[in-house]
Amino acid sequence: MKKLTRRQFAVAAALACSVVSWPALAQTPAKPKVALVMKSLANEFFLNMETGAREHQKAHASQYDLIANGIKDEQDTANQIKMVEQMIVSKVSALVIAPADSKALVPVVKKAIDAGIIVVNIDNKLDDAALKEKGIAVPFVGPDNRRGAKLAGDYLGKQLKQGDKVAIIEGVSTTVNAQQRTLGFQDAMKQAGANVVSVQSGQWEIDQGNKVAAAILNAHPDIKAILAGNDNMALGAVAAIRASGKAGRVLLVGYDNINAIKPMLNDGRVLATVDQFASQQAVFGIETALKALADKKPQNTLGGTVETKVALVTK
Repeated sequence: MKKLTRRQFAVAAALACSVVSWPALAQTPAKPKVALVMKSLANEFFLNMETGAREHQKAHASQYDLIANGIKDEQDTANQIKMVEQMIVSKVSALVIAPADSKALVPVVKKAIDAGIIVVNIDNKLDDAALKEKGIAVPFVGPDNRRGAKLAGDYLGKQLKQGDKVAIIEGVSTTVNAQQRTLGFQDAMKQAGANVVSVQSGQWEIDQGNKVAAAILNAHPDIKAILAGNDNMALGAVAAIRASGKAGRVLLVGYDNINAIKPMLNDGRVLATVDQFASQQAVFGIETALKALADKKPQNTLGGTVETKVALVTK
């Protein structure tokens, strides 16, 4: 075997290095990985949200990857915190979150931001004071829940007389969207001259909504209407109204416009609901996160609100 001269060896080594380094130069940057963390996937609203997000990712598969997950019920805050911690470990590029609790999720959101993850808040707004205390800014992409609830309340108010008794079934009371919807209902009832005799939490769930509605109907047999903070609780209230023998005599409104409520709108068991376009909420949040990543914007420049639409839905 012929030996290489020193000069020939040096040339061969240089060529080898250039061949080895060429693929590295040709590599394309990795796609951003976006995590969508929702509330209860037992709620049709969040299933619709997930479907919309997955359809968006499929149509933009070259732009980003998606991890989507949700908790077992609306109150499973501890598990949602664990999900966010898992996304931090997985080193996602962005987190789009519908928090189960407006305050309890703030510390782990800060942890995600400290890890360099872009965070966008959807559906239920994180508590402003809690964010300020942690020194972080998180953009909120979602509807004006107070205005949306007032739309349903105003429609109901047209069916009521001065002094009529009504009750409100609220969502999880520590969530900003539940609080805002209750305020919207109260705004409308005050304007209509109705008397709100009870505000109780149905925890966003069908069964709890049913129990609360049954208790309200028993305590106030002359009640004229119930305003439910979401359609799940409205479904529970429908069953309670029927069981009390007051079908057709107690009016009911909800919020979310899920498919399960539509037959009840058509036959009058539910007077109205509010569409906040679940399938698009996560999409708007994802697009906000992707734009921040593309523009290389730091989290502390991303505060504020991107308001999404709401619409009254009747028969």
